[in-house]
Amino acid sequence: WLSSCGKGVDARKYPPQPELRVKKNIEEGRGFRLMDSVQKQGSTNFEFASSNELWRASLDVIDFIPLSSVNYSGGVIISDWYSSKKNSKESIKVSIRFLTNEIRSDALDIKVFNRKCDVSLIDCNITEDNGILVSELKKEILKKAKLYEIENKNKKKNKKK
Repeated sequence: WLSSCGKGVDARKYPPQPELRVKKNIEEGRGFRLMDSVQKQGSTNFEFASSNELWRASLDVIDFIPLSSVNYSGGVIISDWYSSKKNSKESIKVSIRFLTNEIRSDALDIKVFNRKCDVSLIDCNITEDNGILVSELKKEILKKAKLYEIENKNKKKNKKK
């Protein structure tokens, strides 16, 4: 059995703290659950975020970076440190927080952290990047999410015909 939310959510009605959002989402029956604690006749309940265009687009845009934490219920994606083969002394870490399910510019809080280490890779300096990479990530995620939304609407129209 596969189901998902699919409805837009007003970010003002949800607390900004991930722990409280998780609790609220669980109480409302939203989220990602592989198995319910109460199962009937051996059935398993699967709920995925596949219809949330922002979520899918975010994962697609940063698919080249290994992920360290992904929490659909809490609305957070955190990558692991990523560095290119060209320069192993510099790496980035991306954090994406979902403030709403609506596809709009204030729906995402994206943070990119830069880590630059010395030759020994022991002494590292970490800074937050608020520049081009953050705006490019947001632009690409929103663009891809809009394409997914159009694609989903077209599929629904074709099913009705």
